[in-house]
Amino acid sequence: MDALKKFFEKKKADTKFKLAGKGHSLTKEESERAKQPRQSHSQQRHVPTQDAQRAGAAALARMETQSKRVDVNWSLQAIKAQARRELEAEQKALEQLNLESQAAPPGPKEVSLEAAPMLAVQGVFFHCPLLGPEVATYEEIKRQIREFLFSQIEEDKGIAACLIIQTCNKNKEKINVCNETLCKYIENIVSNPTEEKYRKIRMSNKAFQERILPIEGTKEFLEAAGFVVQELPFNEGTDKFWVFPEDKLADLSTLEQLRDALVSAEPVRPQLDRSARVLLPTEAASHTDLPAEFFNLTAEELKKEMQQRATAVERSMILQTKAMRDRQELREMRKYRFSLMRVRFPDGLILQGTFGTYEKFGEVMSFVREHLQNDWRPFFLSLSSGGKITEEDQSLVELRLVPAVVFNFTWDSSVTDPNLDDSLYLKQDTLMLLQNMS
Repeated sequence: MDALKKFFEKKKADTKFKLAGKGHSLTKEESERAKQPRQSHSQQRHVPTQDAQRAGAAALARMETQSKRVDVNWSLQAIKAQARRELEAEQKALEQLNLESQAAPPGPKEVSLEAAPMLAVQGVFFHCPLLGPEVATYEEIKRQIREFLFSQIEEDKGIAACLIIQTCNKNKEKINVCNETLCKYIENIVSNPTEEKYRKIRMSNKAFQERILPIEGTKEFLEAAGFVVQELPFNEGTDKFWVFPEDKLADLSTLEQLRDALVSAEPVRPQLDRSARVLLPTEAASHTDLPAEFFNLTAEELKKEMQQRATAVERSMILQTKAMRDRQELREMRKYRFSLMRVRFPDGLILQGTFGTYEKFGEVMSFVREHLQNDWRPFFLSLSSGGKITEEDQSLVELRLVPAVVFNFTWDSSVTDPNLDDSLYLKQDTLMLLQNMS
């Protein structure tokens, strides 16, 4: 609906405007410059000719361009050189480990336990475009969304009430029943404006008590529609009613617009933040463990289940068919809520992001493309075991890309351009994320 669309566009524009910083008045600056004392003719500097000004500007532009190019290239080359050195060291370590395993005598080996590796990501975080760029936990963003919606009641009570009903209540079935009842109230008035009984809603009525009263935002919705609370005679005493005044029957378009907004409103939910990181090979090797938020089970439940599976894995593999094993594998993967995607580039750098397990693989491709220097070029993501992933419309669970996967990045060899540097992968802004990694 247009009213909801305008509401969201305005709030997003307000959020971007706040990020622009403090404003300045041009007329104020001009007036302040006018108040400054002017220099006398003897104090004024000699003004260069136009040719001299153009030559000086060109020289400054060349110096700035050269300085910027040197800084960027030096930063990029330093990062790539460090990543290359770490890849070579990793390869040498693997070769040395293979030689030692071949030369070692058979029998039991002494194994030293190292410290537990650091977490691959510090947690799962969310954001909301209406609130700004800040990220926080799901519950914190949810609390901020609630506060934001209630703060909008004075500005646009009708739209805010519709969004509160959809967002701040948990039971989806009860929300649908509430919406149907509220729409019925409005439709009765629009269809029968002269019938007084349709303009009254008794607050002690069983349907109102069960369907409307427990839902947050309904009070604000009825007020926005024009209803007022009145105490009227009922049976032998009095009772409280929501009453639609007769003087508002002249313009029923507001009621119809509010009904349409209630039907089309969608809940405002926290959105999963990708928590994009750029890692060097050594960092990726040391940051491996996943936080507890990635699992549907608690750590104790997961550990107990893994122990039980370890004792029965061989027997289950023998007794089960391939189709049964596939179904079992999918059930196991549904125990994860999120999946950590890592993309290894040929220069050794690794791009990392967090995704929901039921998100489509196309979201991973879009995430990678957002951080590419040449974001128009086709590329492929392939697994270490071989094979390119092309099913962008399938979920990560369906593709068995849970709970953590490392892809190898390659450009599409069928699309080439001699003017492009194939060794450039990530944007400079993305490379800055490497400096923020602890």
